[in-house]
Amino acid sequence: MLEINDLKISIGAHEIVSIEHLSIPAGRRLGVVGESGSGKSMTAMSIIGLLPPEAVVTGSIKFDGVEMVNRSERDLSKYRGSEIGTIFQDPLRALNPTMRVGKQVGEALRLHNTVPKNEVKHRTVQLLDQVQLPDPETMARRYPHQLSGGQRQRVLIAMAISCDPKLLIADEPTTALDVTVQKEILELLAGLSQERDMAVLFVSHDLGVIQAISDHVAVLYGGTLVETGPTDQIVVSPRHRYTEALISVNPGHPEDITASLGQPLVTIKGSVPPLSAFLPGCRFRGRCPNVIDECATEPPITQATADHTFKCWNPVGTTVLPPSADAELATERP
Repeated sequence: MLEINDLKISIGAHEIVSIEHLSIPAGRRLGVVGESGSGKSMTAMSIIGLLPPEAVVTGSIKFDGVEMVNRSERDLSKYRGSEIGTIFQDPLRALNPTMRVGKQVGEALRLHNTVPKNEVKHRTVQLLDQVQLPDPETMARRYPHQLSGGQRQRVLIAMAISCDPKLLIADEPTTALDVTVQKEILELLAGLSQERDMAVLFVSHDLGVIQAISDHVAVLYGGTLVETGPTDQIVVSPRHRYTEALISVNPGHPEDITASLGQPLVTIKGSVPPLSAFLPGCRFRGRCPNVIDECATEPPITQATADHTFKCWNPVGTTVLPPSADAELATERP
């Protein structure tokens, strides 16, 4: 369904995304996770050509066998909405505040579908019902400001699935929602993916959210793909030190949080540096407590299992100690 190879996105002298390979089969759900500034949204938006005009994209992004890189705006518009649906992070900004939500969903139908004009209203109510909005006929007559955050997000989902797309891009759609509503939205998206055999690319900085929605995960740091594989396998047996750090800072599901009460929160030291400040080699090495000399050079792609790869010189589960640890052990020896 979606095949990305040797993708590079640059702005000026800075390479902000570099991904060797990433794919999503039909009907599968891929979660893209990483801190802010990791290149998640840039990667997702490159699929439909919604990048800043100064961005230069090279490599290959094939959607259903069609090359998407460097296509004209006119060509890309044929895929946006009809073949590839998109849910943006802030529904209040994504929706037109002056239009009733039913009209906005109907407009998406008319633009990208062949639904007869006299059936648009009926189909709109059906879509609002499918995304589990209560009393969809009443909801269709309301304006965005009259809905809750979760209800507005459901309207965006209705618009995104209105033309039965083969791929749905969800760019942090649950960030502004409380935990209960977040869970409902994730269950809704997973259910729609299964019912429609629709592939989903789900972007989030929250590994717990990714675990709830995705069957595969891609971990990005500094615009590079550091680890990818089945979600359960990576969460249980991460190999890259950044993946391990993301797991360690996640407090867990609500039912698990009681075990963490009274304990200090774990953090990843420092923050994602600006593009001009990344060290050569592994981009995480400036923040990694397990850094070794080899980390100054670009790590190769290593196969953990048939569909689990990572890029780390000193991966989780190895006995290689960082230089500082070697020095401490040396001073302890008689």
